[in-house]
Amino acid sequence: MPVGEFSDLFDVPPDIAYFNTAYNSPLLTASRAALQEAAGSKCRPWERSASSFFDDAESLRTICASLFASEADNFAIVPAASYAISTASRIVEPMLGPGDRILLLDQEFPSNVLPWRRVAAETGCEIVTVERPPDGGWTKAVLDRLSRDIRVAALSACHWTDGAALDLASIARACRSLDVILSLDVTQSLGAVPLDLAAVRPDFMVAAGYKWLLCPYGASIFYIDPRWHNARPLEESWLARAGSENFAALVHYRDEYRAGARRFDVGETCVTTVLPGAIAALAQLDRWTVPFVAARLGEITARIASDAAGFGYEVLAAQHRSPHMLGLRARNPQDLIEKLRAADVYVSQRGEAVRIAPHLHVTADNIATLLDALRAAA
Repeated sequence: MPVGEFSDLFDVPPDIAYFNTAYNSPLLTASRAALQEAAGSKCRPWERSASSFFDDAESLRTICASLFASEADNFAIVPAASYAISTASRIVEPMLGPGDRILLLDQEFPSNVLPWRRVAAETGCEIVTVERPPDGGWTKAVLDRLSRDIRVAALSACHWTDGAALDLASIARACRSLDVILSLDVTQSLGAVPLDLAAVRPDFMVAAGYKWLLCPYGASIFYIDPRWHNARPLEESWLARAGSENFAALVHYRDEYRAGARRFDVGETCVTTVLPGAIAALAQLDRWTVPFVAARLGEITARIASDAAGFGYEVLAAQHRSPHMLGLRARNPQDLIEKLRAADVYVSQRGEAVRIAPHLHVTADNIATLLDALRAAA
């Protein structure tokens, strides 16, 4: 199939070369329609039944289970990555103390740093940072820093600034052998790069939905391994309690939670008008399949990488790159971004990298426009 065959599923004008999915994905038109219908339904609350408070969240869990080869019971619905990571850090905080260490990546996104810094301050444990490897080989750099005094490894599948990849299966095996708790923020890869949950088996994993999952703002997914299902949630939502579908009996307070990871849902998740838009987005990803998305995006970024290197830009070696995202090093990144924007090409600067992040809305003309602009600015 040619590049751009799915552009009609998005509302991106043909003259806009949008290569900034890692910042904010364009919304599918199907998701927009679902959001509009859901917003309209709030005008008619008499049409909602008790099951309406749960059905959308359960549908989203079911799609997640299909997409990521797991069980629906293992997924909670949260509004943001920071909410999930704060939940995970609160769960493990009582297990940490002086002499323990938490492993983070250099220049990691703040949502995967600030909750762990709070835990370190509260418990006296130490933050250990894996320095950025010059060649982009994060996997070896992480494996070299893992040891028995590392109690938590809070990592990503790829670095958010430039798409440099980590081999999570290898890292997870090392973590299990050392009894290290593995917490993953896969916001910048889930939905665009295959993740073998059965092989990685993280303790916790979150992805904010508004990037590679193509969801609207406010819908994110949080995977919790079954061994943590009895842990304390971040908040005590009445919707998370057993029997909460019986509204008449809510005056009889229940200590038991609903099954699986549902206790970790954010309050009122089950009644939000955002979820139908997320369901439409993940249903489309399920039809495409993540391997298909990864292969198609890999073809696009490989072409861009090859041409950009020929123009004189520094590009990570292919073996260290994720297929969906590309970081270029330029003499003056901000100047480059301004020149690209003048040509209606949209990218981001993150750290020292100019980050290029396409999705299936991108057309052959968009790629040509980007490459022409890169050549002119070199």
